[in-house]
Amino acid sequence: QTFTAWCNSHLRKAGTQIENIDEDFRDGLKLMLLLEVISGERLPKPERGKMRVHKINNVNKALDFIASKGVKLVSIGAEEIVDGNAKMTLGMIWTIILRFAIQDISVEETSAKEGLLLWCQRKTAPYKNVNVQNFHISWKDGLAFNALIHRHRPELIEYDKLRKDDPVTNLNNAFEVAEKYLDIPKMLDAEDIVGTLRPDEKAIMTYVSCFYHAFSGAQKAETAANRICKVLAVNQENEHLMEDYEKLASDLLEWIKRTIPWLEDRSPQKTIQEMQQKLEDFRDYRRVHKPPKVQEKCQLEINFNTLQTKLRLSNRPAFMPSEGKMVSGFWMPVSLGGGGKAVRLGPSFEGMPAGWPPPSRRTRHGASPSAYGGGQSVSPAGEVTALAPLSLGKEAMLKQKDYETATLSDIKALIRKHEAFESDLAAHQDRVEQIAAIAQELPELDYYDSPSVNARCQKICDQWDVLGSLTHSRREALEKTEKQLETIDELHLEYAKRAAPFNNWMESAMEDLQDMFIVHTIEEIEGLIAAHDQFKSTLPDADKEREAILGIQREAQRIADLNSIKLSGNNPYTSVTPQIINSKWERVQQLVPKRDHALLDEQSKQSSSTAPASSRRSPSQANIVGPWIQTKMEEIGRISIEMNGTLEDQLNHLKQYEQSIVDYKPNIDLLEQQHQLIQEALIFDNKHTNYTMEHIRVGWEQLLTTIARTINEVENQILTRDAKGISQEQMQEFRASFNHFDKKRTGSMDTDDFRALLISTGCSL
Repeated sequence: QTFTAWCNSHLRKAGTQIENIDEDFRDGLKLMLLLEVISGERLPKPERGKMRVHKINNVNKALDFIASKGVKLVSIGAEEIVDGNAKMTLGMIWTIILRFAIQDISVEETSAKEGLLLWCQRKTAPYKNVNVQNFHISWKDGLAFNALIHRHRPELIEYDKLRKDDPVTNLNNAFEVAEKYLDIPKMLDAEDIVGTLRPDEKAIMTYVSCFYHAFSGAQKAETAANRICKVLAVNQENEHLMEDYEKLASDLLEWIKRTIPWLEDRSPQKTIQEMQQKLEDFRDYRRVHKPPKVQEKCQLEINFNTLQTKLRLSNRPAFMPSEGKMVSGFWMPVSLGGGGKAVRLGPSFEGMPAGWPPPSRRTRHGASPSAYGGGQSVSPAGEVTALAPLSLGKEAMLKQKDYETATLSDIKALIRKHEAFESDLAAHQDRVEQIAAIAQELPELDYYDSPSVNARCQKICDQWDVLGSLTHSRREALEKTEKQLETIDELHLEYAKRAAPFNNWMESAMEDLQDMFIVHTIEEIEGLIAAHDQFKSTLPDADKEREAILGIQREAQRIADLNSIKLSGNNPYTSVTPQIINSKWERVQQLVPKRDHALLDEQSKQSSSTAPASSRRSPSQANIVGPWIQTKMEEIGRISIEMNGTLEDQLNHLKQYEQSIVDYKPNIDLLEQQHQLIQEALIFDNKHTNYTMEHIRVGWEQLLTTIARTINEVENQILTRDAKGISQEQMQEFRASFNHFDKKRTGSMDTDDFRALLISTGCSL
């Protein structure tokens, strides 16, 4: 059902679908169509015949295409698909799903299945009652499906109203929303999932992969749309600036075209009234008409520089105004033309009354206005002054040494900021040169305030040179600091690479040096001492490695100190500081002699005079007592079977034998004493003998019990004989018969042997 729905979700893009998955793919036509839809590639032309061979050829073309995508088709052949083998068909569809729907899923370089699972876990993490750990039981209650949809489309699902104890409603809600709003067909049945102990993993993975592709595709489209909108917004803003520039430049150019003929008018005036009127008109031009145009010209320059900067930052071509609309090109005639007008009007008033011009029309400098402006606002000096604010505050900024405390990322940001400042500075270079050119022409025009203007212009040029020098110096300082910080960063990285394993080695060494040890033999303690000596032999090399690691840190600090760089914080690549390394190294140095002392004490204890003698005497004694007990046990067994003489003689013999065993008891006691000494010396394993004290004790008890039981049996035989009146000869006959049938010499026999024994003695059964 799931695979059929998945196939139809793609086939409907080609205007078709399947009803029975194991029947509709038999001719290979829809199978090839499915592969073309999901891969976006063209497959070889299918054969349209109805014969079996045509169907097999079509399916083979589809299988060859799947194999060409690096998929191994194990035990899946065209014949099985054509024959309608449901198992093989489903296996083939699952292979296609894995390759084209799941394999490309990758989250943090994980495999396809793990990546899909990790994606689900991250998306559902904020939701209560959802814990996705697999692709079967984690999805049974339906909350995980609803959480995935709500995370990406919260308006589609009211998650807080869902109940964990109503899984069927949860599942149907998610399936219906996905089909209606997300174009994900219903591939699963809610009742089947709830009624199954473990839902089918392949079906769940197939359905969940559809959510992944739906949401990841939407996210990519949204990201692309946002980027396009941002680019369009920037382009629109730049276009508005271009339009504003063109409009403002056109208006200003139109005014200039109207003004220049009037400024260049050289017709003489015949009367003093006409000359006064012409001078009055020129003053109005200076005070009323020209100042706003100067402001428009300055705004035009600002707009032009701003636009060029934005285009450069957007990697767009520079803006080239329409022909004749460059500020530097069309403004110069107005400035120079106004100066000429003032020069021509000046001589016309020679011989005028001494009070001319009236005080109310004089400038603050006491001279006639020039073509560079009127009143106090626009003049050649004002033109120069307009550029002065460019340097205000810039020198202090360029003299800052903020790079001394900056990190490598901060330095890179400062360099980018400085490059932007250099670009802005270069944009004003033409304006400075134009101002300098105007100032040089003022003396030729007999401008009354030319010395003051030239002095201020020279000051501006000097400040400009200082700005250039400071800019160059700051760039060199930033680049030098960047190079030094990169060197320090490389040293920090090298330090981290070597400090981490060395720190782990010291922690392991401290753990080993403090580890408790229990030994049973002198060989074991000698082995530990040898291993410890080998460890101590590595300490000089370890100390050299420590010094090398600390040397890397010192070199980084030396570079920083030499160049007045204030390093911020610790090494960004590791938390292992030189103080930690030195502290742990000192701890290792302290633990080594303590371990030496502990090992030597144990060696002395194992080598003490009491323990070796006891341990050697004890096995020697045990090697005598053990075999003696075994021999006595065997002798008692033979005596009980091969008894000769009268029962009284046998009883006397056994009691004598028992007394000899009891007389051996002092040897057992001696062995116990030696064993006690060995235990007190903490020697628990003795290689000189295979007999333990426990074995000796058990053997001794068995020996005493066996001889006592044998004596008791003989005594019972005497009592039986006396009570029954059996003669000695009969007893011997019974014993001889018993020994004959006791072939294994165990003193007992099975039922059949005992039956034969009774018959041989004449007993009636």
